[in-house]
Amino acid sequence: MSLLAQVIAWFADPTHWAGADGIPVRIFEHVEASVLSVVVAAAIALPIGLLVGHTGRGAFVVSSVANLGRALPSFALLLMLIPIAVNLSLDFSTWPILGAMVLLAIPPMITNAFTGIREVDRSLVEAARGMGMSGPQVLLGVELPLAMPVLLTGVRLAAVQVVATYTLGAVAGGGGLGRYIYDGFARQDPARMIAGAVLVALLSVATDGAFGVVGRASAPRGLRARGRDTGSIVGAVPNPGV
Repeated sequence: MSLLAQVIAWFADPTHWAGADGIPVRIFEHVEASVLSVVVAAAIALPIGLLVGHTGRGAFVVSSVANLGRALPSFALLLMLIPIAVNLSLDFSTWPILGAMVLLAIPPMITNAFTGIREVDRSLVEAARGMGMSGPQVLLGVELPLAMPVLLTGVRLAAVQVVATYTLGAVAGGGGLGRYIYDGFARQDPARMIAGAVLVALLSVATDGAFGVVGRASAPRGLRARGRDTGSIVGAVPNPGV
């Protein structure tokens, strides 16, 4: 039997769709942990990126930290966090991978939040201030709406990276779709391993598509119109991956 036929047979096996190791359970575990990681990272990165972009202060520090975060491999972060979790009596199969995913998600979010605010037309900002708007009013009422497509691009990139990289959690005994890849390798079962990789790839594509729809919907009407003319959302700033 060819490898492709083995993978198809693996998916067709009803036992792989039920129980604690079933596909629905593993997908739920993967999505749950990914969402938690992205939400925590957003709570840290977005306020900092927006504030630095609005004031212009601390830009060099933020840029340096973001670049450092990109340079650190997620697997190395995971290995460094495991002994810390053990010393703190935390579940080393859960907290180290969540910590590593949060640190992975912060750089693209903080960079795009900062970039989006700084790219807002300064004449609009000065006009708002001339109308008597306070700093927070300018940020929330003028800069943030115009920067939203770029900001969501950072969240989108972070979410896709987290979904694709959370498979590392299986190395520390965590759940999610990475279990199929890790267990398939340990059992020398290539069909299970490839099936896990296919599921992760499909989930990553679905995540990217969902955020793409949200990003287009969040763009101001004028930017959406220009985006249709040019084939993309104006102002979206791509970010490198891990």
